[in-house]
Amino acid sequence: MPSIFRAEVARWQRAGVAGWWDPRLWLFDGNSPKERESTVERFVGMPAMTAPARYLASTLTVQTATKIQQLRRRARGWQVFSAENGWLETSFAAVLLGVPAPQAAPLLQHLAPELAALAGSAVMRGCWALMLHFAAPVDLAFDAAFVNQGPLRWIARNSGKPGRSGEETWLLHARAEWSEAHLEEDPESVAAALLYAFGQLGGPAPQAWTAHRWRYADTEPALVEGCAWRPEIGLGLCGDWLNGGKVEGAWLSGRTLAEQVVRSFARC
Repeated sequence: MPSIFRAEVARWQRAGVAGWWDPRLWLFDGNSPKERESTVERFVGMPAMTAPARYLASTLTVQTATKIQQLRRRARGWQVFSAENGWLETSFAAVLLGVPAPQAAPLLQHLAPELAALAGSAVMRGCWALMLHFAAPVDLAFDAAFVNQGPLRWIARNSGKPGRSGEETWLLHARAEWSEAHLEEDPESVAAALLYAFGQLGGPAPQAWTAHRWRYADTEPALVEGCAWRPEIGLGLCGDWLNGGKVEGAWLSGRTLAEQVVRSFARC
């Protein structure tokens, strides 16, 4: 973990929005399950995975529930068109897109074809996720596991992560290949397959479950550009898909883009 990102994580820890997680980690690979030794530091958001992002946004003016469908550049700056309000009156000195590549590409097609092509080159994959709810603690020998068989890829005792409280919950992630093959199926069919696979690994049936289709979960292969910035028009791209994937890649991509933007405006 680069020292600059590790220092940022430490800042999140001091703010109480992230904590170190040291689960009993297993590996299921078709042979006898075994405990997996790891020297990787693992951190989670507290009390939820979104906590670090909310912390970073706490000093910003954020407008949510707004779907941006078009961009246009005028003499006074950029304007954006939302599905809810049409063309917004506010003009912006720059537009930075920190969204999945398939959402960025249509916005860029006629404004910056080279950026649209970059976004179009990213192959993003989906992930079906299932949250299981239990009335009592689940007696398994592991808190998290990598799975290299069947539809599952990752299992974690969500309620055992730092900062969690309340009922026993477990999180199941399906493999990217399996998720892509079943992306348009109904949640009930997906849940049935994932619950069966969880049962094959010793997991009990939950009291209840909730499913989520994470449409743009990762990029394979992940790009390594870091970010993209066109200072002559004030248009930029950042995101995990541009920088190797994962939260660390997303944060480093955004920071690098921000540094380039600041340098550009400092010269104006």
